[in-house]
Amino acid sequence: MKVLIISDIHSNYTALEAVLAEARASYEAVWFLGDLVGYGPDPNECVEEIRGLDNLLCLMGNHDAAVLGLIETSAFNPEARMVVNWTRDVLSPANRDFLAAQSAKVTVEGITLAHASPRYPIWEYLLDTYTADANFDYFDTPICLVGHTHLPVIYHHANGEHSTAAYIPEPNTQIDLPVRVIANPGSVGQPRDRDPRAAYAIFDTDTYAWDFHRVSYEIDAVQARMEKFHLPDRHIRRLAGGW
Repeated sequence: MKVLIISDIHSNYTALEAVLAEARASYEAVWFLGDLVGYGPDPNECVEEIRGLDNLLCLMGNHDAAVLGLIETSAFNPEARMVVNWTRDVLSPANRDFLAAQSAKVTVEGITLAHASPRYPIWEYLLDTYTADANFDYFDTPICLVGHTHLPVIYHHANGEHSTAAYIPEPNTQIDLPVRVIANPGSVGQPRDRDPRAAYAIFDTDTYAWDFHRVSYEIDAVQARMEKFHLPDRHIRRLAGGW
């Protein structure tokens, strides 16, 4: 089965539309790895779009949990905390209920999915091989898919050994994932690898092929909506730079 793997939309409906338009007819199911809301101007539009997708599996991210009041916002920076509070005010009851019904970690088709990490599904950043290596003990499936960092990367045990290596895939390339790997598709709505294009992957659950993609979208339109709602200037500027 071919699955569209997306993560960290962060209320960026324009980026989500671009991904769905480019990937259409390429997948049979959608696995979303969490953080539908936060940062961006379109929380209701994004939740409703995701809710309407066929064969969907959706995780809860840390921003989703914060909007629901399930985790404290004290660890968020002031700008992110401001957007959490704004999102609480504008999110519809039906969309809140949808977010609340999701889990942060599941296993499906013999694959582990977690928003942040298999060890701490809501909030742990896998930004280096040392932290990634410690997480291999927290899942027993061949592959674990995560989001949260907004960085596309594949952590794997090199040559079947227990030392972890990192591989950053080139856009629009396909690789065969090795057994015992943690893979991150990057972010749809707020990439942070200095490439502002939305990121996603098509994953084949039968062959473990990982087809990584980037797609451009109208960043100016998103920034204009953010300005309209008086969202933080730093969040507006970072979209164009991918940081």
